[in-house]
Amino acid sequence: MTVPSTLLLVALLGLVLGHPGDVRAAEPPLTLALTPSRDPTALQEAGDAFAKAITRLSGVPIRAQVTSDYAGVIEALRSRRVDLAFVHPVGYVLANREAGCQIFVRDVWQGRIAYTARFYVRKGSGIERLEQLRGKTVAFVDPASSSGYIYPMVLLIKRGLVRDRDPKTFFKEALFAGTHDAALLALAHGRVDAATTFDKAPEIHLKDPAQVNQLVAIAETPEIPEAGICARPGLPPEPLARVKRALLSMKAPEHAAVLKSIYDIDGFVEASDRDYEPVRDAMALMGLGRPK
Repeated sequence: MTVPSTLLLVALLGLVLGHPGDVRAAEPPLTLALTPSRDPTALQEAGDAFAKAITRLSGVPIRAQVTSDYAGVIEALRSRRVDLAFVHPVGYVLANREAGCQIFVRDVWQGRIAYTARFYVRKGSGIERLEQLRGKTVAFVDPASSSGYIYPMVLLIKRGLVRDRDPKTFFKEALFAGTHDAALLALAHGRVDAATTFDKAPEIHLKDPAQVNQLVAIAETPEIPEAGICARPGLPPEPLARVKRALLSMKAPEHAAVLKSIYDIDGFVEASDRDYEPVRDAMALMGLGRPK
């Protein structure tokens, strides 16, 4: 065989077999849905950087997509418009029930894998106890938010302050702000008397230290398991395993910036469905039912 013929054969084999890296690059991308807990534009930018990091570490193409609201995450998973999703605890239980999704990693946030929800008021308002919010106004986050609605409502129910799971049996007005920062800003600007959100939300979502200092927590819920990432059913196991390994490896200092930008997290640990049984119990108390 002549040299030119040999080179031609090598070239043809290259076209047929490809390079291992090219095979991975040619894989269909997995779409990762982001739960809209803050400004969508900033979250999309952070999500794009996070997706690039996971793609680089796993060899699996990932693209990020911010959904319109919490319900949009569940619907996107159910309709298979997205493959993976960052889900808060209640969102995961719903995604598991409605779309058959399974959680596979759990966030580590400020060294913790659980957090609490709190009722915040403004300092100097004269409100020091949860009972004093009767007849007042409150900003919840979203009907499907763990710390922004479900767990605070369970606390109110257990204390006998709310009847028939209706916040208006206790509050004069209850509104849904849509995001944690919007709920806090409604409180800081005096539009409501109280707001519900997670325990570290003021420090994370309020840019003005003066606004942070003017808020005080008057009630706190039991611990809530941290959010995480779930996968819809039907995904090929091999690329999903590579993505999981990549996520679990993101603990080194070089990943700190991208992790902080996405949801201010430190990294990930393995997760399983049974971690979220307490969330199912809270949802049952709210009349949201348990999976059949």
